[in-house]
Amino acid sequence: MKRIGIADTTFARFDMASAATNELQSLSTGFRIIHYTVPGIKDLPVACKKLFEEQSCDIVMALGMPGPKPIDKQCAHEASTGIISTQLQCNKHIIEVFVHMDEAQTSKELAFLANQRTREHARNVIDLLFHPENLTKHAGQGLRQGFEDAGPVQ
Repeated sequence: MKRIGIADTTFARFDMASAATNELQSLSTGFRIIHYTVPGIKDLPVACKKLFEEQSCDIVMALGMPGPKPIDKQCAHEASTGIISTQLQCNKHIIEVFVHMDEAQTSKELAFLANQRTREHARNVIDLLFHPENLTKHAGQGLRQGFEDAGPVQ
């Protein structure tokens, strides 16, 4: 049975893990979800590595919500670099789902964006694990998670 890891943070202002779990469970069966919560975004790389090495996950979603200040953006970049390094060390995908708090004007918009982006990336997780041909069919289509698709360039 495949194992999907979900790493999230207490810093986030939206429960992205519940959105991911709900979407994953609505799309497919034949997997187990392992959930691991850490305090902040820079803790996500080791959380992902632990999900791979200690929980035998096949893929991990790293969910985070960086703040709007320059230091928050720097921390998000550092976390992203660590996530990339973990992917290369473990030779497994980590789907990074970051929603920056300044991507929306209101709390309602932020919640919508976090929910939408997380659910759309959960679909990518299912495709990577069970239906990679779906991703191939959508290559070059300008798909965006959380926002309206950009579409292909003609």
